[in-house]
Amino acid sequence: MTKITDYFQGVYAVNLPERKDRRQLIVKELEEAGMPLTPHKVEIFPAIRPNEAGGFPNIGARGCFSSHLGILKQAKDKGLSNILIVEDDLEISAKFRTDQAVILEQLCQQDWDFVYFGHVEEVEQKSPVALVPFSEGVMTTHFYAVNGRIFDRLLRFLEELQQRPPGHPDGGPMHLDGAYSTFRAQNPDVVTLIASPNLGWQRSSRSDIYPNAWFDRVPGIAQLAGAARTTKTWLKRCLSS
Repeated sequence: MTKITDYFQGVYAVNLPERKDRRQLIVKELEEAGMPLTPHKVEIFPAIRPNEAGGFPNIGARGCFSSHLGILKQAKDKGLSNILIVEDDLEISAKFRTDQAVILEQLCQQDWDFVYFGHVEEVEQKSPVALVPFSEGVMTTHFYAVNGRIFDRLLRFLEELQQRPPGHPDGGPMHLDGAYSTFRAQNPDVVTLIASPNLGWQRSSRSDIYPNAWFDRVPGIAQLAGAARTTKTWLKRCLSS
């Protein structure tokens, strides 16, 4: 086993069909990380855009939740033993490829249910890369893996959660990262690992989850805003390398 795709049975990149700009960028990121699009192995999952929020914080949050839920259902139906999920605004650290042998060894040797390769959490910096146990909530879902052994439990929880009213004590409609953190809190036997250092961050770009600012809707200024985001992401990447 020499490649990350030798380990994960499915790799899914979530992308709204109309966001061709993001599709191009995530395809490039995956290729550079040694995970080129491959039928039945590394695929684009067409993201879901609902017509209404349906109790979720907003339409985008519901769409994100439904998209990741759809991936989990598909993986279960295919009988996959594990999957890696990325969102189309992901930038992957060079360490993910250069330290891939170390990552693979740790995945094989450790017990896990969730692995967050990308995150914004404060963790002790390790060298080379380490996948360390983590019990607190995680604020992002842009680069993570799920073990098939929890598919049934996780799917049942997510299905029930979206049927409850907002604010339900057991968890109602919420952002996906909050749903996963709630699931983990209610199932303390679920083992979560987190990468140290962080191996992926979200590219600064116009959001499909949160309402866009005025400068994303004005021609000309929107292009300037995009350039500023690109510079911000480049600086973040340099500081993390």
